[in-house]
Amino acid sequence: MKRILVTGAAGYIGSVVVKQLLNKGYFVRGIDILNFGGEALLSVYNHPNFEFIKGDLRNEDDVVKSLKEVDGVIHLAAIVGDPACAKEPQVAEDTNWKASKLLFDNAQLIPSVKRFVFASTCSNYGKMPGDNLLNEDSDLNPVSLYAKLKVKFEKYVLESETRKDFVPTTLRFATAYGLSPRVRFDLTVNEFSKEVALERELVIFGEQFWRPYCHVEDLASACILAMESEPKKVNHRVFNVGDSNENYQKKMIADEILKFVPSAKIKYVHKDEDPRDYKVDFSRIKNELGFKISRTVPQGLQEIYSIVKNGIIKNPDSKQYINI
Repeated sequence: MKRILVTGAAGYIGSVVVKQLLNKGYFVRGIDILNFGGEALLSVYNHPNFEFIKGDLRNEDDVVKSLKEVDGVIHLAAIVGDPACAKEPQVAEDTNWKASKLLFDNAQLIPSVKRFVFASTCSNYGKMPGDNLLNEDSDLNPVSLYAKLKVKFEKYVLESETRKDFVPTTLRFATAYGLSPRVRFDLTVNEFSKEVALERELVIFGEQFWRPYCHVEDLASACILAMESEPKKVNHRVFNVGDSNENYQKKMIADEILKFVPSAKIKYVHKDEDPRDYKVDFSRIKNELGFKISRTVPQGLQEIYSIVKNGIIKNPDSKQYINI
């Protein structure tokens, strides 16, 4: 049985990765600092193949402890998003760059660790120069501290000289959405659905700007796919994660909501500039690794609308559901 370390295990994506790995028969060790609590792990906490470490990857002792006897690492732990990084820039630098480097360098020293999958972001592309889809070979134009730190570590991983049996892979995630054990309502698709479900006016700034989207379950499965793929296909390589048909303007998302909630109140606020405006090509991961999404944005909108409308989450406005 392979043993996998998942960093950020109690997070929005990490908790889904943990669940999927356990369902596939892996032994999973999760590490998380629990800035947002650990309730997302309650359903797996007593699983015989799950082990949890409350730890901080900025602490080398915690890093070494977490890596002991594992075969692979899925690295998701980070200060996530532009607002969170802007609020605490030094913590973001220490976590997203220094701690990530510490984890990567230590992983290379442990012979049992063969795979290292790093979760990066399509935000690295910034603003597209024209109307063409951006691919893995397109220029990166990070405009936020969050994206700049992701690009910095990406470069370190991809340019690293590692032992022959140590295979690092970088995944650039599309913007996440959908239901997770640790729900977030500060993500575009989830936030739009929540506001409409609560029968509030949905105010959309810059309805014309593009962004790719991908369900959290599919982002999680991509991490496992990268780890399980043949080394020669993923070694020191980067893959965008999503589907080329899932690039949406904000107004297109609103139009999808109106299809199942015709009475939704939506207000558009014109905005000429957005530093993140891009459409992404996801053909590499589809053609080379066989990745396919299982859910689409319209399905995700209805998924979140349903759990809010039915009162599954008592207080969706709670700060526990945002990353700031």
